[in-house]
Amino acid sequence: MNIPNAITVARIALVPFFIFLLLISEDANSLERWAGIVVFVLAISTDGIDGAIARRTNTVTNLGKILDPIADKALLGGALLTLSYLGEIDWWITILILARELAVTLYRVIVVKSKVIAATLAGKLKTIFQGIAIGAVLAPFEIWVPAWSFVEQGMLFIALGATLISGLQFFVAANKK
Repeated sequence: MNIPNAITVARIALVPFFIFLLLISEDANSLERWAGIVVFVLAISTDGIDGAIARRTNTVTNLGKILDPIADKALLGGALLTLSYLGEIDWWITILILARELAVTLYRVIVVKSKVIAATLAGKLKTIFQGIAIGAVLAPFEIWVPAWSFVEQGMLFIALGATLISGLQFFVAANKK
């Protein structure tokens, strides 16, 4: 276990704590909700840090290559499911995003022995857009800016679009190899 992998494991370990904080929040401006936002921001920010450290210190491992996308999917998927359960994100958005994630992950697992499909810029951007959109929904800015819900919806649609486009690009590229 090296430092980048430990960071990734810590990100995975934060997911249940984050979800718990959301579920016990009495409202969008409660102490528990703000604690959940802090945990989410901390966890999502480690996504780039672990990879950067691994590349800089030449400690990229197969375990890290497996754990990193699992950590992303656990955090973002857990956030989407919880926020949909709480009525803050429409279920159809969560279902479309998670369907794309499941399809790409299953395809990677099926073809792992015959070919490795590297992460693309589109896939990395979709993760960034998802994190930003979820962060926007988590933060109770509508208390101070009534039109914030329109910003949230716009960010969710951008994240959804990036997710679907990157999924399409993935399957097009995978079938050309």
